[in-house]
Amino acid sequence: MPNNLATFFSCQLVLLISILISPSSAYNVVSFGARGDGRTDSTSAFLRAWTSACNSATPAAVSVPRGIYLIRSVSFVGPCKNRILFQISGTLVAPDNYNVVGNSQFWILFYKVSRLSVVGGIIDAKGSKFWSCRRSGGNCPRGARSISFQWCSNVIVNGLSSFNSQTVHMAINECSNMKIQNVKITAPSGSPNTDGIHIESSRGVTITGCTIRTGDDCISIGPGSMNMYMDQIGCGPGHGISIGSLGNGFNEDGVQNVTVTNSVFTKTQNGVRVKSWARPSGGYAKNLVFKNLIMRNVANPIIIDQRYCPGNSCPHQSSGVRVSQVTYKNIKGSSSTQAAMTFRCSSTNPCNGIRLQDIKLTYVNTLKRPTVSYCENAGGSTTGAVFPRSCW
Repeated sequence: MPNNLATFFSCQLVLLISILISPSSAYNVVSFGARGDGRTDSTSAFLRAWTSACNSATPAAVSVPRGIYLIRSVSFVGPCKNRILFQISGTLVAPDNYNVVGNSQFWILFYKVSRLSVVGGIIDAKGSKFWSCRRSGGNCPRGARSISFQWCSNVIVNGLSSFNSQTVHMAINECSNMKIQNVKITAPSGSPNTDGIHIESSRGVTITGCTIRTGDDCISIGPGSMNMYMDQIGCGPGHGISIGSLGNGFNEDGVQNVTVTNSVFTKTQNGVRVKSWARPSGGYAKNLVFKNLIMRNVANPIIIDQRYCPGNSCPHQSSGVRVSQVTYKNIKGSSSTQAAMTFRCSSTNPCNGIRLQDIKLTYVNTLKRPTVSYCENAGGSTTGAVFPRSCW
């Protein structure tokens, strides 16, 4: 869908939600004591506004007007009596002391909420001092995710901007029927573990028209996720879009029915990646489609890595995760390494059903060497022009 058409429909969606909210059920956080001066702790005021909206028998809105609002870790808990619009026109910031939210797993949490729309606004977790602590090996807190959704359903997030999360910017866990639209996520390329959007144990999640620049995966799909659709994603810098990591435990749910399309990767560590630990597992990844993608100077444009180990404590076994029915179609652009396609699969559970169609990836190098494919325990088919040539 063209960008202007997608923007039109998202605007119409916001307009429809706004029409359904009557002025009598709009709850302005300022009316509950919040101050947009960037210094006053407004956490309690936000909670009071949320409680009033959540208890409303008619559709309700929590309104955050222009200004800078300081809030600590906060949980917006449902179920609520009717649909809620959380309209942010201002900026939410975390305290300067990273320990205040860093000792909690979450900064902003929506829990067991259905029929929720989060629209607009900026959230800034001020994560730089926390990252410095991590790099120095100091006594650091665990770190907080900026905005999280747990056990939620029928949720729309539209037009939100997230900056400098301590860890993951947006986390989705045990959720269903979510739409993430026109979201911008930003953190420095060297910031550790600042995934853009991480999804686990969820189904029916659509992510469209988002720009993600982080120090880790732009989007990561964890175990137990199915029916995921990602369209028009601008990814980079970062580690690409990943399925996994999988195989952390033996009794692990699989991932299936994932599509990534019409997206651009710029100077990322990976393009589209499936990653699993090299240890026994009952997990799987199947029915994955990566199509209509552009790679711009990407280190590993296409990669399946079943010996994933980012640190030194590697299991050195064979991955039990079964990877099958993976389609790569119309993927073009440049690789910053010679191995543009890597299929490093399990010796006990080889990858099968890998389909390559219309691939053209060139190597960015002064010697004009061609790109190559690397395959280990993998098999599949090719259609159309595929460059570099596949191993089968």
